[in-house]
Amino acid sequence: MRIIEGKNPVIEALRSEAEIDTILVSRDAADGSLKRIIELAKQKNILVKNVDRATLDRLSENKRHQGVIAEVMEYEYKEIDDILNRAKEKGEKPFVIILDEITDVHNLGAIIRTAECMGAHGIIIPKRRAAQVNGVVAKSSAGAVEYLPIARVTNISNTIEELKQKGLWIYGAHMDGNNISDEKFDAPVGLVIGSEGFGIGRLVKEKCDTLVKIPMKGKVNSLNASCAASIIIYEIMKQRGF
Repeated sequence: MRIIEGKNPVIEALRSEAEIDTILVSRDAADGSLKRIIELAKQKNILVKNVDRATLDRLSENKRHQGVIAEVMEYEYKEIDDILNRAKEKGEKPFVIILDEITDVHNLGAIIRTAECMGAHGIIIPKRRAAQVNGVVAKSSAGAVEYLPIARVTNISNTIEELKQKGLWIYGAHMDGNNISDEKFDAPVGLVIGSEGFGIGRLVKEKCDTLVKIPMKGKVNSLNASCAASIIIYEIMKQRGF
């Protein structure tokens, strides 16, 4: 089991196809959004348990449960073909985000949230040395993790080669790249975002077709990984006309 905590993430989980086992609600909570959660749970025949707040505090991973926690079956990672088929079903050119060793769960959640909101078709993460989907990621993504397919792979470099063979043009976010506004993202796209401390790894960088950067005017010359991802994702989708 994994947990999803917080009002909005739990509501989104209830609206999605997530396999929820039980919802735990604080006995002293009675606001409208929690009543809505209870109603949705009853509609789906999901068990709701009233518990004391100390129980929720003990289970909570980020201590921001807002009086509700859902116990959900372990996250089911998808395959790369699931992501590409999602684009095909929508009649759109694939847009896949590839994360090269993002280790902070909050950054992973934020990127998932942006990707889902902007219309990307899926995310690829490595199995090792990287954040995995858990309750904190679900909370940080505001429930978007329940809607966006996420694939987990053994080797990012090999995965990039596979995507290139399937017709994707791979862009890597890097300070040595071209300004994103000078690029045309009208082909099937794979976007690589590097780790928080080291950026894109050397081997992964060499596999990219083109490097892109965000032009900046301030004295600080770098952005948080999730902030940089959000800006580039938006630029790609803006060019595609959403």
